Amino acid sequence: MNKKQGTIKVCVDNRDVNKACPKDNYPTLYINQIVDDCAENEIFSFMDGFSVYNQIKLLPSDQLKLTAFICPWGTFAYHKLPFGLKNIGATFHRAMSYAFKDIKNIVQPHLDDLSTHFIFQEDHPTHL
Repeated sequence: MNKKQGTIKVCVDNRDVNKACPKDNYPTLYINQIVDDCAENEIFSFMDGFSVYNQIKLLPSDQLKLTAFICPWGTFAYHKLPFGLKNIGATFHRAMSYAFKDIKNIVQPHLDDLSTHFIFQEDHPTHL
């Protein structure tokens, strides 16, 4: 499919890959739990993640197994997690939880969003 800029847009059907992969049941907090945690503090912020899943690099050995696709110009594979794979949400949430594990009392990831909460308003700029 051609885009306005003259570049090509690639659409990949991941249904077969998704059927073959077992479901990853990594626990995700409900957003109302996060909002309740934030409401107990003097100040809180919600930040939207940018480019979310596309920031997680795939191991070179996994690229061809998980994301290879064939088109008229050859066989290609993604270097970073693409949208449309079954367990991307769980994988991304696990990575975010690991990245913020040392400050989990301040930052809580929820899918591609981050909530930060502080007991005292004067701590807010420092922690952000």
